[in-house]
Amino acid sequence: MFRFFDRLAAQFKAAQDAQQVLRHVTREAVEALESEAGCIAVSHDDASGARLLFAVPRTSTWDLDLMARFIRDERPTRPDDLLLAPIARRRSGAAALAIARPGRPFDRRERRLLARAAGMASDAVQAIDRERLLEVRDRIDRKIREQLHPKDLFYQILDGLRSLTQYDHSSALLIRESRGTAMEVAAEQIAWTKGKSVRIGRRLALDDAVASALASGTIYGFDRREESWVEWSRRPCEFLARWVEFSDGLATGEPREASLLCAPLVGRDGLFGVLKIAALQPGRLTPHDAELVERFRWQAVQAIDSLNRMESLQARMLAAERRHAMAELARGVSHDVNNALGSMLPLVQQMREDVRSGAADTAALEGDLEQMEQSLQVCRRIFGGMLAFARGDGRRTRTGHVRTAVETTLAILRDSIERRGIHLAMDVPAPDELPLVACAQSELEQTLLNLLTNARDASRQGDRISVQAEVAGSRVEIAVADTGRGIAQELIPRVVEPFFTTKGDGNGLGLTICRSIVWEAGGTMDIRSAAGVGTTVSVSLPCAPAPVAVQP
Repeated sequence: MFRFFDRLAAQFKAAQDAQQVLRHVTREAVEALESEAGCIAVSHDDASGARLLFAVPRTSTWDLDLMARFIRDERPTRPDDLLLAPIARRRSGAAALAIARPGRPFDRRERRLLARAAGMASDAVQAIDRERLLEVRDRIDRKIREQLHPKDLFYQILDGLRSLTQYDHSSALLIRESRGTAMEVAAEQIAWTKGKSVRIGRRLALDDAVASALASGTIYGFDRREESWVEWSRRPCEFLARWVEFSDGLATGEPREASLLCAPLVGRDGLFGVLKIAALQPGRLTPHDAELVERFRWQAVQAIDSLNRMESLQARMLAAERRHAMAELARGVSHDVNNALGSMLPLVQQMREDVRSGAADTAALEGDLEQMEQSLQVCRRIFGGMLAFARGDGRRTRTGHVRTAVETTLAILRDSIERRGIHLAMDVPAPDELPLVACAQSELEQTLLNLLTNARDASRQGDRISVQAEVAGSRVEIAVADTGRGIAQELIPRVVEPFFTTKGDGNGLGLTICRSIVWEAGGTMDIRSAAGVGTTVSVSLPCAPAPVAVQP
């Protein structure tokens, strides 16, 4: 008996999930009690019978009605050659361990041995559940601290749900629109196939009944019974299961959802999302899974709520950065504009005096007018770039052209760069050679303005700034590089943190805004630098989707 319990303890310690624990205890109990068969049966409600989780041997037969009544603690009469012991998860009977030895009754010592083994298995299963929940929580916490991109955080949450519930169909995260009239599929993870979801962005209208049911914050569980959905507690809310069952089903060859969990996400401002979990078989998801989701979803609520507040803060930061950038631009270009206008004033005064005295020389006038035209072109270029940057009209289209953004930015900064004795090089293909990118024109210009301003401020006379762009598959790669003072290696991870700056008069928002804009467009930003050598910031943006042709 001691060897039996030692083997169980060692196997439970090495087990990675509850299934392994239950298989170990079944096999070891069959052997220790010199029995012919053993099994684990589960039941998740008072109405349905039990189902076999697995059996040893696989061909053995069992009275599942008897086991269901035992799991429900109805104390059914059982034969002397059958031992039953409960396997508890979260203090509720969820499964039964059965050992059969036909024709040979079990004695009291053997009943106690099985009860103790089942208790050890229950403790091991609950310990695994606790460790898994803590691991998932820690993982989400780490991702929040890393300021993960919203979509990546969504999928981390769904992956955590799969780790907790072991669902075999799919899970999805729906986020409520700002107007509150619908929810949108923000992320979906499909377990039954490796294919990508085609439902991202699908909108589900919120009627009063669905909104009211979700606003309560109650987690709902459903199983499919023929063509109807039955809620575990028999609440009359089949409409909610129909609403959240948004898969394309048999029309696309996708297996039907047979078990559902629907967990509303309710924050300080009310309902803002829904977590959905689906399984392939009725009864596959249980109240225990609902309890795990209950303990996990509040962290998901906090994570998404924090993300929403961060996005709101980033939006305000973007507006503040644009105002700051305009102020900086005004200060930066005032010298160039003043020089251009100042050079025109004496020419105008001289031309007027020559006309009054009758000593005007046509050739001299032509030369003076040409010089004035050049000065006016400088002013026009500078103010044109500033107006294009300030308007932000491209935000409506959510697409932008890299060459146009570079030209607009350089129209503002070129004179200040060249005035400092910094060499400027641009290697960006013509507009018809570069596809549009999935980023608003104004935000693309904001990003390039911040990067080129940083490069200018980090460079000295004789240094070089370059802007390059090229197509790489379905993306456009942009690189802004300088040979300036560079960044110390230990500071590179911090330069994208809000309000961290190495400039004496900086606000620490420029690179943070750049990263947010690039992330929102589905791109990436990489910073490589070495002190005294220079810095290269590489931005990769997805190409904008081709417009859909309208059929006549």
